[in-house]
Amino acid sequence: MDLPFDGAISRYFREEAPKAVRKAIEKDDGNDILTASYPYREDMKGKDYDAHMAALQIELVKMQADVKATGKRLVVLFEGRDAAGKGGTIDRLRENLNPRQAYVVALPKPTEREASQWYFQRYIDWLPAAGEIALFDRSWYNRAIVEHVFGFCTEEDRAKFFRQLPEFEQMIVDEGITFVKIWLEVGQAEQLQRFLDRESDPLKQWKLSAIDVQGLAKWDAYCAAIDETMERSHFKHARWTVILSDDKKRARIAAVQSVLSALDYKGKDKEVIGKIDAKICGGPRLRPSKP
Repeated sequence: MDLPFDGAISRYFREEAPKAVRKAIEKDDGNDILTASYPYREDMKGKDYDAHMAALQIELVKMQADVKATGKRLVVLFEGRDAAGKGGTIDRLRENLNPRQAYVVALPKPTEREASQWYFQRYIDWLPAAGEIALFDRSWYNRAIVEHVFGFCTEEDRAKFFRQLPEFEQMIVDEGITFVKIWLEVGQAEQLQRFLDRESDPLKQWKLSAIDVQGLAKWDAYCAAIDETMERSHFKHARWTVILSDDKKRARIAAVQSVLSALDYKGKDKEVIGKIDAKICGGPRLRPSKP
């Protein structure tokens, strides 16, 4: 079987990956948590996950019914490292919601016309109308992190972004939109393991991109860009919720809980939602300072 990008991910693992990362992956028996700083050594048990997620799905349906009936508007923005689990988490969030009112925004590379517009302009069209829920799979934060790391924007462009960002997000909140920003954080070894799994699985290879491959050697640059972005965009009116996602099950539970906790809705059952695990879900300081 031909590997995508001529096996560049496997080659990086063999020849360029940091020794500690390579060692952690080589020792993995399929059940280990690869990030030493992660607060749990094993994944959440499937039985516990299934039971809690099933109950949370009912709460999500109740939430959407209330959003539709009252004309509320909800934006949930998902950002995070490559392979941190954004897509899977969004899928769990929306799997039982009516797609006419709950939609995913995953914008491609800007067209030539869009690239000449005000940077935030193309995102505005996707903000929700009354009764709608917009789930952003990546967002305007591309400029702060990915574009910066790869040199796709100038320093002047990025400085302008950070100047305009506070007021842009303040306007979203002032409009009465409930605004939730979720950052999924994954360790370096776990990220590489997920990339290796995608590379060898024909059903998952479509998830890989040239940016993913080129980004493997840019871990430290990403760390610096993320640290700066968290510091400059964790506003009182638009705070980040950081979720450590080495265990996908725990991360998905925490993400759904965070969304449900952000909005009041008819029939809300706080006991069913449960207490969010503070060991893996909190503010930007939860992010590890080292891989």
